[in-house]
Amino acid sequence: MAKSKGNRIQVILECTEHKATGKPGTSRYITTKNKKNTPDRLAVKKFNPILKKMTVHKEIK
Repeated sequence: MAKSKGNRIQVILECTEHKATGKPGTSRYITTKNKKNTPDRLAVKKFNPILKKMTVHKEIK
């Protein structure tokens, strides 16, 4: 019998600076978060390979 993950949910992080540049493509990451400890949206600095720099990636729905 499989164990339940509990409060852990999978979320998608998308770059906030990429749309303003007008370059094609998107920078997205998939991660998990504990919805009980972090009820608000997640914002993490991650590497954007298209812009070749670290940018803020925010959780999308």
